[in-house]
Amino acid sequence: MFRLNFKFTKKGPLRYISHLDLMRLLTRAMRRAGLPLKFSEGFSPHAKLSLGRALKLGLESEDEEGKIALNGWIRPEEFARKLEQQLPEGIAIKQVSWELREHR
Repeated sequence: MFRLNFKFTKKGPLRYISHLDLMRLLTRAMRRAGLPLKFSEGFSPHAKLSLGRALKLGLESEDEEGKIALNGWIRPEEFARKLEQQLPEGIAIKQVSWELREHR
């Protein structure tokens, strides 16, 4: 399993999207982009995605943080490019990097 850390913006009309809806939006965009997502096991599998903190509704941010677990390796630049093509205006990927510690 591989983990990527990413930073993104949340601006414009999307500042009114809730934390849970933002997680759904990112997961759907990653699936549409064809990224090798790692899913939880069990009856209702979901992508192993975590976001840094929940913003209050109506606040914009230039520096949101997220982590995603992947089944396969992908270059950070390619991850950002593919994901950006699927994201609505107001959310932009600023930085992507590999998490350096080992996960099982």
